[in-house]
Amino acid sequence: MTSDTTHTRFGAHSTAGDVLAGIDLTGKTALVTGGYSGLGLATTRALTRAGARVVVPAFRPDAAQQALAEVPGVEVDQLDLADPASVRAFAVRFLRSHPALDILIASAGIMACPETRVGPGWEGHFATNHLGHYALTNLLWPALTAPDTARVVSVASGRNPTWRIRWDDVQFERGYDKWEAYTQSKLANILFARHLDLLGRPHRVRAFSVNPGWILTPLQRHLAVEEMVAAGWIDADGTPAPGLFKTVEQGSATQVWAATSPHLDANGGDYCVDCHITDGSPLDSSEAARLWALSAELTGLDLIGRA
Repeated sequence: MTSDTTHTRFGAHSTAGDVLAGIDLTGKTALVTGGYSGLGLATTRALTRAGARVVVPAFRPDAAQQALAEVPGVEVDQLDLADPASVRAFAVRFLRSHPALDILIASAGIMACPETRVGPGWEGHFATNHLGHYALTNLLWPALTAPDTARVVSVASGRNPTWRIRWDDVQFERGYDKWEAYTQSKLANILFARHLDLLGRPHRVRAFSVNPGWILTPLQRHLAVEEMVAAGWIDADGTPAPGLFKTVEQGSATQVWAATSPHLDANGGDYCVDCHITDGSPLDSSEAARLWALSAELTGLDLIGRA
């Protein structure tokens, strides 16, 4: 981390449009997972307005096509992050038609789901939010190393010091808890960016993780209204608590900033909040290396570590 970490005039209320004002992404290729809903959709719109060509891999391509029908400069393809075969097939198609990838924003995710087993029995949050993006980044490595510089942004959440990787039961085979599973996957997003930047730096690929803040999006679809009322997020009529939530345009600002700001050229591996870099945990580097090794073992992929 550099001593003057951000040089930013942006903050919690800045929008993705604010962040991209004056930045020309013409000729750049970006990939935004989940780029057709919630924060991902706001991110896709902002990047295309700045001139980027955006690829949106989608679990529901028909829904993505409909959501992006009036957004120019977007290409939709099929991808199920929880299915290793789907990730590999998408990567083959992408590399065939896109020799270079300038920006990869890992925005897709699930939250507080009922216990779900995917792929070879992986827990749903860990598989979708982390392992799928780990595999995708590895498989797209030839395209990420093709430009002069590239950035990968891992969309995490608000970090809590109590979060941990359940190293002895990472797939929650003993005692599933939807919030612990979710926060484990979000910590994995942070640790993934930390180690990816370490490995990618010699290849001019930098990585960041971001906390987008509190935003009401389809991410909450698995939560009952009563649960959100009890948490103080909304009232009984469904009205959001005053001042708690950002708009999607504000929520997407930090990931767009981390992906494009020229002031971050000397940075990487950092956790970003409200368009600022924050200090990481001193345990991040060792935990990140351990998670990378586990992810490589589970997916059978470590193209970046061996690069």
